[in-house]
Amino acid sequence: MLRSTTTGSSTTWDHGRRRQVLVESLLREIVNGSIRPGEHLVTQALARRFGVSHTPVREALIMLAGMGLVDAAPNRGSIVRRVTTREVREICQVRRALECEAVRLACGRIPTSDLVTLREGLLALIGVEEDHWVGGVTEARALDSRLHDLIASGSGNSFLVNELGRFSILFRTFRDVAWSHSESRNDYHRLDAEAREHLAVVEALLAGDRQAAVAAMARHIAAGVDYWSRALPEGASPPAEFEEELR
Repeated sequence: MLRSTTTGSSTTWDHGRRRQVLVESLLREIVNGSIRPGEHLVTQALARRFGVSHTPVREALIMLAGMGLVDAAPNRGSIVRRVTTREVREICQVRRALECEAVRLACGRIPTSDLVTLREGLLALIGVEEDHWVGGVTEARALDSRLHDLIASGSGNSFLVNELGRFSILFRTFRDVAWSHSESRNDYHRLDAEAREHLAVVEALLAGDRQAAVAAMARHIAAGVDYWSRALPEGASPPAEFEEELR
């Protein structure tokens, strides 16, 4: 059950936090197949389940509809859509457009000290033996989020920041659910590869090479499309031409 308060500014914060937790929880269940395509998400039932009022539930469902995960059905609640490999490809295309523009604008605007700290963290992850990766997963996820957040805020474009923020929950849910699928197979190769991709972006930003930074970001997004597809319940991989279109 989610906690609620009724005091001053904390009410606003808790309301936003409740909505975010609802979105993250429902999104994870949709992506990993716990909530199946075609299921109805009814506001009243979800409010009871999470112990909140109807308002944050309705707002969460609106956010999920905006991400393309549910369809609003008048008088029938929201219906969960099936996420296909084609839609993963299309999500990656949108992400590439947003992230590449953000890194283009952010080049030269991110504090060097922040980039140096990121580079040190990424270098510490590269080439780590698989036996030592378990403890590094949390750090890898934190560095991933930190880099993309720095690029977004460094872009200086508030509309772009808002769009990246709106989709970041979706991007990170695919990332984390995909990892939970691969973790059972002890597949740490993607984490190492991802650290190298992030490092290429950071090195280009440190060098002030806008073109190289954009190209490195595009490669990073393209490399993730197959990995993200592992998050789907059927675990299908997209056709090779999907990745080619992203390059």
